[in-house]
Amino acid sequence: MADDAQGGYGLLGVNTFFRNIGFPAEGVSVTVRDSGGDIVSQTRTDREGEIQPIRLPAPPLSYSQEPDGERPFSQYDVTAALDGYETAVIRGVQIYSDSTAVQNISLLSQNNDVTIPYPTLWGVYPPKIPEASIKKLPFGSDLAVLPEPVVPEFIVVHDGVPDDSRAENYTLRFKDYINNVASSEIYPSWNREALKANILAIISFTLSRVYTEWYRSKGYDFTITSSTAYDQAFFYGRNIFREIADVTDEIFNVYITKANMEQPLFTQYSDGRRVVRDGWLSQWGSQELAQQGYSAIQILKYYYGYEIVLREAKRVQGIPLSFTGVLKRGSRGERVRVVQSQINAIARNYPLIPRLVEDGIYGERTERSVRVFQEIFYLPVTGVVNFPTWYKLSDIYNAVTGAGG
Repeated sequence: MADDAQGGYGLLGVNTFFRNIGFPAEGVSVTVRDSGGDIVSQTRTDREGEIQPIRLPAPPLSYSQEPDGERPFSQYDVTAALDGYETAVIRGVQIYSDSTAVQNISLLSQNNDVTIPYPTLWGVYPPKIPEASIKKLPFGSDLAVLPEPVVPEFIVVHDGVPDDSRAENYTLRFKDYINNVASSEIYPSWNREALKANILAIISFTLSRVYTEWYRSKGYDFTITSSTAYDQAFFYGRNIFREIADVTDEIFNVYITKANMEQPLFTQYSDGRRVVRDGWLSQWGSQELAQQGYSAIQILKYYYGYEIVLREAKRVQGIPLSFTGVLKRGSRGERVRVVQSQINAIARNYPLIPRLVEDGIYGERTERSVRVFQEIFYLPVTGVVNFPTWYKLSDIYNAVTGAGG
């Protein structure tokens, strides 16, 4: 996907579902059009509800590496059509050089029309209203506050400012929310350490809202808003990026705090060009530091102070068992049996995944099934159940069975 004389190339993958990611939609007609309306690809989804990634022209990679360059992404419109369902139309899917965009489409019986706005680094959005980075908790009141930070299974996003009663509420899984915000706030072509620093800030910001029950304690029925003046950018139905999702899978249960406190730090940030604030992470500044060789934690300490630490949430809600170590060929026991059971449930909807005997023995066949699962769900294909694979298995299993909601 390297640059050529006109620019570069990125990849676009499209996944279609009937209800959620657990129910792939086969035979959906997927059409991709460029900004002029010309068809550049037309194909149908396979048994896994996917199409082969499409290689699409994009601006040069260099445009996304400096804040004052030209627009770093190209835009395409995607339609998904299947008899018995309203045609889904996603306008403005963003493609960056050397990055893979993933557009998930849930087929509905009603209107499914989405226009993706510009990311915040390119568009014009209200700046964040400053808040205290450490919240005063309402202990001693009748308001419920979690006893410890946990990663919730679902986030309820109010698509507007808090007091806009006409705005829609969207319920989605925690990682899907984080990927949506990160894909709306930063560029996927950035240095991986910059991506990691920004995603950790997004996670901590979100978990602060969850832990303090910030909006629910004020009488609202949602977790967070999509308003950049109050919270973080969220655009319902937008494409995400594989480079961002890979990082989220690795660190979604990690948050920023201080050694002497429990609550996640309310990690505010700005673009670092139009808005600059002391004690806030600068998005463009994080990329510049990463290019100089700074690690993610070094970037975070540079902006939030050298006393910050990273901590793992003790619980991930909606997951039956927490990850306790890598499983691979030769492993035995109850956790292997859990993996085999989850794979068999998932394989009913994803028939390319070989079914397994649930014997608690991680042999060649289990390894092969894990490899196919990893390939379908955009994970590194290793045949080993590591941290990202363990939680992705749980996510898809919950989606297939309806467990946890």
